[in-house]
Amino acid sequence: MDSSAKLDATFSALAHPARRAILARLIQGEATVNTLAEPFEMSLPAISKHIRVLEKAGLITRGRDAQFRPCTLNAEPLEAIAHWTDQYRHIWDVRFDAMDRILNEMKDAKHD
Repeated sequence: MDSSAKLDATFSALAHPARRAILARLIQGEATVNTLAEPFEMSLPAISKHIRVLEKAGLITRGRDAQFRPCTLNAEPLEAIAHWTDQYRHIWDVRFDAMDRILNEMKDAKHD
């Protein structure tokens, strides 16, 4: 999978709130599918589908521990998103600087 396809898969995986919540849980450490399913009001097969999407995007890996297959967070694809968004940081910096100038001018005009 090329870098553009990986980025697409990562953004797609992050598009669903349940998948973002699963990743947030995995920040604490590895967990089984049953543990990941606990806070959700959805079936185990539905959670398993979300996990497969995360796994396909490379955001999680699944190990083997006897009959269990614990899930672990893989932050590498998130680093790629951070790198991608950083290239647009200068645009936001310029816009925030302009907004700061306008707000300061408004504040100065109010005091005059």
